[in-house]
Amino acid sequence: MTATVRPLDVHDHDQVVALSLRAWAPVFASLERVLGPSGVYVQLHPDWRVSQRRAVEAALTADGMHVWVADVGGAVAGFVAAVLHHDEDLGEVHMLAVDPAHQRRGIGTSLLTAGTDWIEAQGRAVALVSTGGDPGHAPARRTYERAGFTALPVVHYFRTLSPRPARPGSAS
Repeated sequence: MTATVRPLDVHDHDQVVALSLRAWAPVFASLERVLGPSGVYVQLHPDWRVSQRRAVEAALTADGMHVWVADVGGAVAGFVAAVLHHDEDLGEVHMLAVDPAHQRRGIGTSLLTAGTDWIEAQGRAVALVSTGGDPGHAPARRTYERAGFTALPVVHYFRTLSPRPARPGSAS
């Protein structure tokens, strides 16, 4: 069955959140392997499902965000959210996820195309998409590279610290 890409409907929200949590479970497992199960990972993601749910819900309702879903037989199989950066001549594919049951069927590419076509139609000269360099993000990187995106490697270093109590009168 083929996917139809269409604008997000308010009735799609629960399906989008649920599929995003399924889609990103391997990503967070990969991050946990890379960062270690304690220390940095647990500090950044004490409960990734809660924070990811909030991030997706925020993207679905944010001012200026445009969201499309891939509909397969009446069920939402993926989504993409795109936004314009008004201070620069670019638009950003802010989020993209495909339900694991529907991956490797071109749905991610179709959603990415919907987002970048919209960015281009808004008169922007550049589209940006960001993803991780860990093994869990490898499928996303392949999709973006096949679509003609050029990677600009950025390295983030993390280290856990021993937090000290704030001094009275200091900014927190």
